[in-house]
Amino acid sequence: MFRSDRLSHRGTRVLNRWYAHRARKQPAATGFVSQPEPRTIGSFARGRQLVAGNLLFAGYLVESSSTGLWEVLAPDAAFDVERHGFSWLDDLAAAGDLKARAKAQKWVWGWIDVHGRGRGPGWSPNLAGRRVIRWINHALFLLAGQDKEQTDRFYLSLSQQTWFLSQRWKGAAPGLPRFEALTGLIYAGLALVGREELADPAIRALAEECREQIDAQGGLQTRNPEELLEVFTLLTWAAAALNEAGRGVSPEHAAAIERIAPALRTLRHADGGLARFHGGGRGLEGRLDHALAASHVTEKHADGLAMGYARLYAGRTSVVVDASLPPKGEASYNGHASTLAFELTSGRRPVIVNCGSGATFGTEWRRAGRATPSHSTLCLNSRSLARLSAPQRDTGHELLLDPPDEVLFARHELEEGARFEAAHDGYTPEFGLTHARTLDLVSNGRAVVGEDMLLALEPKEKARFDRALKAHPEGIAFDIRFHLHPDVDATIDMGGAAVSLGLKSGEIWVFRHDGVATLRLEPSVYLEKNRLKPRSAKQIILSGVTMEYATPIRWALSKAQETAVAVRDLNREEPETFD
Repeated sequence: MFRSDRLSHRGTRVLNRWYAHRARKQPAATGFVSQPEPRTIGSFARGRQLVAGNLLFAGYLVESSSTGLWEVLAPDAAFDVERHGFSWLDDLAAAGDLKARAKAQKWVWGWIDVHGRGRGPGWSPNLAGRRVIRWINHALFLLAGQDKEQTDRFYLSLSQQTWFLSQRWKGAAPGLPRFEALTGLIYAGLALVGREELADPAIRALAEECREQIDAQGGLQTRNPEELLEVFTLLTWAAAALNEAGRGVSPEHAAAIERIAPALRTLRHADGGLARFHGGGRGLEGRLDHALAASHVTEKHADGLAMGYARLYAGRTSVVVDASLPPKGEASYNGHASTLAFELTSGRRPVIVNCGSGATFGTEWRRAGRATPSHSTLCLNSRSLARLSAPQRDTGHELLLDPPDEVLFARHELEEGARFEAAHDGYTPEFGLTHARTLDLVSNGRAVVGEDMLLALEPKEKARFDRALKAHPEGIAFDIRFHLHPDVDATIDMGGAAVSLGLKSGEIWVFRHDGVATLRLEPSVYLEKNRLKPRSAKQIILSGVTMEYATPIRWALSKAQETAVAVRDLNREEPETFD
């Protein structure tokens, strides 16, 4: 299988280069059908940093105040991906002053000079789609003050990239990359004079992708919440462009938007950010609100599971739990062994988190972030719930192998709150044990009561557990981890029986347990994009051993009695910095 994958990837690269070379013969577009309106949202702070010459892409900071963007030697392939995708153009447009415009123009026309004739890593369908969207969105910003020669070069390059997309969108991987390619093609086909004939095939192809890639729960195979948000945003942009052109939206396209919107509301925490699972982050600030508003879908949270996640919410406290199997096959290249892990947010403040994706910090951090101990769940005998394959030769992707086979889930509305119950068999093959987790969120949102159980249920599982005990006569060790957000001030309390958690809002939460396990507070990390290094954090760990067919461990996280029912959280975040 891996050999055929390598041949497929190699063939894709060859075809990309061939069609990029042929794109040079395409005629220029003569202008825009209508005045483009920018839809992408950038960061003013990042825009100012770019103007100052601080290039932060994929976790690498390169200081280059005088040279152009394309003269900088890329420290990593991911750096090149972000550079050629042109998402940074949103940030320069957000800054919006004359210096930002001059920088944007220098870098865009610099790309045309260096890579415009079909050279470089930017000639892949997903990056071309991402780039075309930004060029059209910010065309007025870019073309202001440009003479006819430079304007013609802009339209020529845009036309060539559009033709390339029309020939190579099928070469993009299913999921987000293909949605990027098709949305860019639709954008350009609707916007450019002389490229109108390319829109209809792309519209039909997008409808087909919506039908095949968006499941009944409104999710993607990768189960990455941030990736789902990006796909949703692309679909709303394409729908808006089609409506403005008087074309209408296909039933499949509209139905996909209607399925995704309630799923994203389920994946959203009380502070407005996304739950961080399977390689996804919290999402760009404002992106989720903007996309949901643009979708005009008013349906609330999805019933039951959304893309395999469950949500409990009460009194400004949100809990999101991974209640399904990890992604499989090629879709698992960024997946995590996080089954039954949860995150908790109180108001504007994340409390319990997962470590996140370490992809921007190198291979070792990426691998560590994908393992079970980097998530707020139970880990048995220091074993991750899945292992990683050897890196694929062409892509470097490491797929998840040997994940759990089954996850059982139930959600109940109780008189005193909401209950989540789930169990997985990830440790059954080796230890004969099933991990079951119950979470109760009380109706006022001031407490979460949890129970983790290790169970040997069937006779053959009990026999397997007995054999495992012979190999571990002192008992099979377990750790239940609760990773804390870096802004949480955690201290051991009550003589080691509890942990007090102070939030910047002024709230105090207290973690307690039933004494079956040993409680300790240890260092942890918080991994997020656009940081130069992992952030230091802490984690609560309940450690013990199981020697019986049923071992329950009970714990609770509740607001201290002196914490007010309603807290005015006026503590503003510091401006974005490159620390």
